[in-house]
Amino acid sequence: MKHFAVGLATAAALAGVIALSRSESAPNRGAPQATGDLVIEAGEKNPWTSLKLNSDADQFQFAVVSDRTGGHREKVFSRAVAQVNLLQPQFVMSVGDLIEGYTLKEEVATEQWDEFDGYVKRFEMPFFYVPGNHDLANKVLATKWGERYGKRYYHFTYKNVLFLALNSETPPDEMGTIDKEQQAWLAKVTEANKGARWTFVFVHKPLWVAADLDKNGWAAVETALAGRNHTVFCGHVHRYQVFDRNGAKYYQLATTGGGSRMRGVEYGEFDHVAWVTVKKDKPLVANVLLEGILPADLKVPESDEKGKPVKKEPTFPVSGTLKLDGEPVARATVALARYNAESKKYTNIADGRTDDLGRFQVTTYARFDGAPAGEYVVTATRPQKPADKTAPKNVLPERYATAALTPLRASIKDGTNDLSLDLTTK
Repeated sequence: MKHFAVGLATAAALAGVIALSRSESAPNRGAPQATGDLVIEAGEKNPWTSLKLNSDADQFQFAVVSDRTGGHREKVFSRAVAQVNLLQPQFVMSVGDLIEGYTLKEEVATEQWDEFDGYVKRFEMPFFYVPGNHDLANKVLATKWGERYGKRYYHFTYKNVLFLALNSETPPDEMGTIDKEQQAWLAKVTEANKGARWTFVFVHKPLWVAADLDKNGWAAVETALAGRNHTVFCGHVHRYQVFDRNGAKYYQLATTGGGSRMRGVEYGEFDHVAWVTVKKDKPLVANVLLEGILPADLKVPESDEKGKPVKKEPTFPVSGTLKLDGEPVARATVALARYNAESKKYTNIADGRTDDLGRFQVTTYARFDGAPAGEYVVTATRPQKPADKTAPKNVLPERYATAALTPLRASIKDGTNDLSLDLTTK
């Protein structure tokens, strides 16, 4: 009978084990082979592909959790802690917006942080905080962060990999900005870690999508990262998207319990953690949906985490068809917006995506729930990624892309609404 054993303890129990080299070829067929901690008896033919294990001294894994704000849903984040513990990464990173925040009451901020800290203390591995706009919305919250956690940005290294936790929020005047002081610090840190084999950046907002990267400080970040192997993670938008910039991957994560329409993978709206395996030469990123992480008994852990109720208007079903010069437009986004007289800006209220026949269904709060009754302007865009992997460009006429310019209108009424949106190139 052939014997199979894993581990040094089992190896010691095998009589006559002969330690061979780590090579997959064995000069003494039929004798046990030892490849690292694996000991196995090989024959002329063997029921395995190789004995080269997927392990290396430089390899490790970590998880990244995303937003938990904007009307967070009950029992999601707290359960995610237990689910991540099942995966057993070396440590857990974050991308900000950890509490609802946006309060001037110190006691409310304390209560929210106490709740959140109670959850993350259940991690069986270190958890690294990164601040978001909800966490540092004003001076009261900024002071509270300082009292509890000290630094708003910092770095560490592990297995010759550099980790940069940045802060995109400095109230009251530099929200959505990497301030000058942080830019200078970043330049020094990256210079001092020239030999790092990879660099990971964690920041709350996707600052690279702004019009002026010099003004918001992201240009300085990319200058510091120039010539380095690096990967960036952010949150804030609650929708998954991957950007290709400067030969690097920038991951905008979805949610880990934050407010979401939860329309699924197609819309980039789901609860997940990013699972990162750092190999010797590069990282591999997998999105692990929370619904797929179950313990042996298949029961999700109990939780008393309360959600943040969101005030909702009644909605009514809205569907329709989008055409350009009489032809259906596939994979386009249709959005319904209202004008806010107080802010003098348009606000997107609901949106949907067209299928191959140009048909779409609209969502405001939850999957395909429609839109509130009222008058709307309608925008239509269809991003297409160029072959050179630069930023996606809208391929529909630009007049339909902006709420202030679009000629499209929709009147949503009580009952079922069907929209026929006809675009023209001229």
